[in-house]
Amino acid sequence: MNSGFAYRDRIGPEAEGESVLAYLTRRYPHTAEAGWRVRIACGEVTLEGTAPGPGAVLRRGQSLVWNRPPWEEPTVPLAFAVLHRDEHLMAVAKPRGLPTLPNGGFLQHTLLHLVRRLAPGAVPLHRLGRGTSGLVLFGLTAAARRSAFGAWRDGRVDKLYRALVSGLPSRQVFSVDAPIGPVPHPRLGRVHAASSRGKPALSHVRVLGRRGEHAVVEVRIPTGRPHQIRIHLAVAGHPLVGDPLYGCGGTLVPEPGLPGDGGYRLHAHRLALDHPFTGRRLELECFPPETLREPAEGLGGGAGMPASFS
Repeated sequence: MNSGFAYRDRIGPEAEGESVLAYLTRRYPHTAEAGWRVRIACGEVTLEGTAPGPGAVLRRGQSLVWNRPPWEEPTVPLAFAVLHRDEHLMAVAKPRGLPTLPNGGFLQHTLLHLVRRLAPGAVPLHRLGRGTSGLVLFGLTAAARRSAFGAWRDGRVDKLYRALVSGLPSRQVFSVDAPIGPVPHPRLGRVHAASSRGKPALSHVRVLGRRGEHAVVEVRIPTGRPHQIRIHLAVAGHPLVGDPLYGCGGTLVPEPGLPGDGGYRLHAHRLALDHPFTGRRLELECFPPETLREPAEGLGGGAGMPASFS
């Protein structure tokens, strides 16, 4: 049981004239309108410090707060390993199933909360989906965060992933450049998928080995769109094994699950960038789980390698 959380919103021009009930239903679509009526009636919502009615009209600049009471968070793996730490950066190995950031009912059972027990000012420089394992990099100083965000923006960060895909690709090496953008989702409203109206995205894929009727692939992504690897491998006709969201072509499967649902195997294997203080190339690695190792790795001992999570 956590201690609850206050979700604070500053009303912008797009919400001016909207009712409190309509705003909350739109802002937090995981709860239906009836649920928000109950929360407003119970006094969980305040507008400028006082309890409003559901029909209260919002004005620009007002402070709207949802004081969510304590709740029981879902059980997830809470172990993680520190792969690198200096004064400016911290790299950790995230287990599969642990959310990176608070969302969808998770607050303390997140990588961010756990890492901040060790480094209170840590800020994640990127994120991994809940079902993805591997390396996550945190900035520990404002200067480090500015430098790293600039490197990401300019394409100077090298990111390498591994995935288990359906079927056996006919080519050893190939690239996918399908644009990615929001598409309708029956439960969430919209999620990212392959879309001709989306933003440019590029993934380079190399087949590493065969696992029965499936293949282990290595993916390098110069761009970083939401769920890019899952979408692009599906576009190529080889969706991730067990992916509850994306099917062949990079579109949503019938009766799609949620982006945070697990079942697939995807691992952030390596990350390299120029260190924000020394300027030297920093190369980080999180050893892949057994199902995503090349045959030679699977037979080798792996002693002394960084942590891995299955």
